[in-house]
Amino acid sequence: MAYNNLTQSIPFSLPLMTSLQSLNLSHNSLSGPLGNVFSGLQIKEMDLSFNNLTGDLPSSFGTLMNLTSLYLQNNRLTGSVIYLADLPLADLNIEDNQFSGIIPSHFQSIPHLWIWGNKFHVEPNYKPWKFPLDVRPLIQNDTGYPTTESSAIMNFPRPETQKVKKKKKGIGAGSTFLLVGGLALLGTFFALFAVRMNHRRAQNLAAIHRSNNSIAYSLPVSTGREYPVATEDNPQIKRFQPPPAPQLRHLPSPPVRIDKSARRKSFSATCQYPSFAKLFSAAELQLATNCFSEENLLGEGPLGSVYRAKLPDGQFAVVRNIPMSSLSLHEEEQFTEVLQTASKLRHPNIVTLLGFCIENGEHLLVYEYVGHLSLYNAMDDEVYKPLSWGLRLRIAIGVARALDYLHSSFCPPIAHSDLKATNILLDEELTPRIADCGLASLRPLTSNSVKLRASEIAIQNTGYIAPEHGQPGSSGTKSDTYALGVLLLELLTGRKAFDSSRPRGEQLLVKWASTRLHDRRSLEQMIDGGIAGTFSSRVASQYADIISLCTQAEKEFRPPVSEIVEALTALIQKQNKEASSSVADKTDPFSKSFCSTRTRFISSPTFSYLSS
Repeated sequence: MAYNNLTQSIPFSLPLMTSLQSLNLSHNSLSGPLGNVFSGLQIKEMDLSFNNLTGDLPSSFGTLMNLTSLYLQNNRLTGSVIYLADLPLADLNIEDNQFSGIIPSHFQSIPHLWIWGNKFHVEPNYKPWKFPLDVRPLIQNDTGYPTTESSAIMNFPRPETQKVKKKKKGIGAGSTFLLVGGLALLGTFFALFAVRMNHRRAQNLAAIHRSNNSIAYSLPVSTGREYPVATEDNPQIKRFQPPPAPQLRHLPSPPVRIDKSARRKSFSATCQYPSFAKLFSAAELQLATNCFSEENLLGEGPLGSVYRAKLPDGQFAVVRNIPMSSLSLHEEEQFTEVLQTASKLRHPNIVTLLGFCIENGEHLLVYEYVGHLSLYNAMDDEVYKPLSWGLRLRIAIGVARALDYLHSSFCPPIAHSDLKATNILLDEELTPRIADCGLASLRPLTSNSVKLRASEIAIQNTGYIAPEHGQPGSSGTKSDTYALGVLLLELLTGRKAFDSSRPRGEQLLVKWASTRLHDRRSLEQMIDGGIAGTFSSRVASQYADIISLCTQAEKEFRPPVSEIVEALTALIQKQNKEASSSVADKTDPFSKSFCSTRTRFISSPTFSYLSS
């Protein structure tokens, strides 16, 4: 699949290819984060080089214990490479990225290693190792070996010359002719370039000032780097060195006054709309919603009204109307950035953004139509009540996987910041789909009336709000973990996160349940009567441990959602094993065999005192 024009990101269906041995997606136009999609693969060779991949390496890279060859060069990947430390790699190329941190000492055992063009940190007492300089692999995606050990470890520059010191041959007449001709051509280039720049300098001072990519920053300074090129006759990588371009000084320009109307026009003319979503006109959406009629109104949320729509192709969709205050140019750009991010979200447990409309002051988002059944309604609906324990576990793991995708697949991580039962939609197969992902940063931009409505809704959602909410430096991802724990507790007990109809001491679900999660009789009484007795005491206590970890009062003790996914996966496997072997105690699920499992999370200061 190399040398195609493949776009977007690596699909989340990749883990289904359990027999995959080799994957080559190099020299395409893949973009965005890698995504945590490599768990369970038996792959031996993987080449993702020469794309536009960004973000940190996902934790699932650490599970690729059969991987011997990995090529990630010429991307924009960031962060640590620690997940590669224990892999049995014989070939590793991570050149021309933005990796940082410490180089794992295990890398010294990799026979073929390329690490140029990154931002690794080297401590004063960092022990060097011997780089293999005498063996060259047959794979053609490499870009050269390190020339010396010290330059490879301390500076990580691109080598200025190829390794040709072993063969000291004289320069022939043909080579001399080419060298002289090249220098003459280079001199002509500089002369023409100087004339052209002087001419443009006199005419375009103001244009340079207004441009986000001025000439001073768009011309690279020569670093002697090589750039790969593929020819039609031979798709193998060729190399050439471009002539060095002169470094220009930034030219100041006189101040230019721009009024509001000019700024609006400038934004509409220069902003780049999301490439993964369709641009709708206001007329199209008015027709699709019957002029936003009351009969198509699905509800009110913290970002405005939500309507059902029928698009011209017959497809049903959901249109969210977000009333905005008067936005500045910077705020309009911020809105567009949010759209860019939201349009890239692709996960089976996240509602997909189909399109948008920014016209005449209107800000409309078009989402796929999942259905009007939320988890909140399903828990009380007599048609679905009671939801089986197996279905509740399936909902729990689906929501956790979606959060893990948001937290681990993007840099910086995307926090949902409004996770609750009403935002968990269930499709026809009762698969959970999280709505409003990536939209939290739009709330400050909404109109005052919307903010007032949002504050009223927030009172009803008090049960999901983490203790650190509103404090400086509070982490959105940790708050998501807390809200996930509340959802897990709702699934176990059948109660609402906040219920004003209950006695004062029982209104907040977490506060009421926190002291009962690890008490045998209290846990028995907490479980929803519709599912009591359908699973073993060990499964119940292990599930209670997960809830306790997610809802820790101190955010530092809450594990990342990726660990919650692993814990729920193990729990489901235990549940299935017990069901298939009929081990579960069907007469008294809370018999004397009840014991809580000790948590596997090192970050937590607590575990059940009933642990065996």
